Amino acid sequence: MPIAVDIDVMPARRRMSVGELAERVGITPANLAVLKNGRAKAVRFATLAALCEALDCRPGDLLRWEPGDGTDG
Repeated sequence: MPIAVDIDVMPARRRMSVGELAERVGITPANLAVLKNGRAKAVRFATLAALCEALDCRPGDLLRWEPGDGTDG
């Protein structure tokens, strides 16, 4: 999939554990792992907004486009 999710970097910069981030966002650590590992097929805008609020960042800090990777998994 040409959209990559970079959720690993921001929590590390904020010294925040995966469990703490999941709790702040309102999702399970397992669902957060699905996002982190790039296995998610979609992300709700509400979840993206909650991630940005918890991490004090913008959506572009968490998502990036990788041109040329046209595989759908």
